[in-house]
Amino acid sequence: MMAQVIEWLRERTKILKGFFFAFLVFAVVFDFLIERPEPHFWGDEIIGFWSIYGFFGCLTLIVVFKGLSHVWLQKEEDYYDR
Repeated sequence: MMAQVIEWLRERTKILKGFFFAFLVFAVVFDFLIERPEPHFWGDEIIGFWSIYGFFGCLTLIVVFKGLSHVWLQKEEDYYDR
């Protein structure tokens, strides 16, 4: 069952990416519409700050840990032949 769901999602990656980006845009637009409480720090005053912060935070994690995986986990091609 789960394998079928994953395969279905793999066949429709453009739709899935579009959905996630649309949700990100919706979160920023929704931030214009809600009433803001008293800000606790400077980031609370910027519209869409938490959406943008989360997006760039995820991108940073992906880049950093992909780089770490290449440095620490990647082995040479003949590693197991030695």
